[in-house]
Amino acid sequence: MMVIGQIGQTIDGRIATVTGHSKYINGPSGLRHLHRLRAVVDAVVVGVGTVIADNPLLTVRLEKAAHPARVVIDPNRRLQEQPQIFNDDGTRRVVITRKGTEYPAPQGVEVLYLPDVGGNISPSAILQSLSDIGLNRILIEGGADTVSRFMHAGCLDRLHVIVAPIIMGSGRAGFCLPAIETMDQAQRLTVHAHKLDDEVLFDCDLSALRQTRKD
Repeated sequence: MMVIGQIGQTIDGRIATVTGHSKYINGPSGLRHLHRLRAVVDAVVVGVGTVIADNPLLTVRLEKAAHPARVVIDPNRRLQEQPQIFNDDGTRRVVITRKGTEYPAPQGVEVLYLPDVGGNISPSAILQSLSDIGLNRILIEGGADTVSRFMHAGCLDRLHVIVAPIIMGSGRAGFCLPAIETMDQAQRLTVHAHKLDDEVLFDCDLSALRQTRKD
């Protein structure tokens, strides 16, 4: 299984304003890179908060390729209206929720019921459930909490961070990880940087984290 996380953020590490507005932090080159990532995976995974805030399509409309399966993690059935990712366009659509929840998904949407701890479902259990239904190349696209939980659990092979030439000065942070007390506790990653016009892609190797899962 190959799992990639993706975050688009400002120079000062913000992914949205204080009101949650984020369209679009990244410019055309950053968005095209994101669509290329989608084009080479089996499934794109987002948390329910991203779906509620942005109602994304999660398609590869900027590339000539088949759309990946669209997966939303919604442990507590927060979705009340049908989002765009559930549109019936021939693409596989999946909801992951916790056992014991009645989830009235739209017709054709698969529902995976997984055990939870305190309302959260283990990232490794999510990946195993996706592998069990034939989805093995996974893009964890957002939001910050979802990507951070997969990263902290050691469930990412790579992390792509696309930094836009914007300083917001306030807003929502790109990562939500447990607090550390000293700098030697921080993870120093192996990174390759690539220029995307006026943006920079940091391709981070998380294989060391993948070997020491924490979930």
